[in-house]
Amino acid sequence: MPVELNHTIVHSPDKRESAEFLAGILGLEVGEEWGPFIPVATSNGVTLDFATVPAGSIVMQHYAFLVSDEEFDAAFGRIREAGVAYYADPNLKQPGEINHHHGGRGVYFLDPGGHGMEIITRPYGSHVDPFAASS
Repeated sequence: MPVELNHTIVHSPDKRESAEFLAGILGLEVGEEWGPFIPVATSNGVTLDFATVPAGSIVMQHYAFLVSDEEFDAAFGRIREAGVAYYADPNLKQPGEINHHHGGRGVYFLDPGGHGMEIITRPYGSHVDPFAASS
């Protein structure tokens, strides 16, 4: 069996708020709470299991989601409609902009727990540079 990422735990001061926020932006479903977790499953089977931990113990993580152009439009619309601050870069230096890296579109935003979220329409390295020297 090939190695696949199955799930990851996302720490948050309020697991329900963070799970519902991300699911709402991405158009996903919030799963049934089980044990200390509230899951949000992606279409490729990876589950983000949100867990409540004390706010001072959370270390910012980065989560990137590959979406179609249509899904990007819908998610970006929800980001703007909700008044969520968004940026073209991971360092949050280009507010109110999106990027066009790798021949697609991308945007960064923070979830309620302070984690960096990213949606992109093209995987990193997928864009062929038309000006690159051919060998």
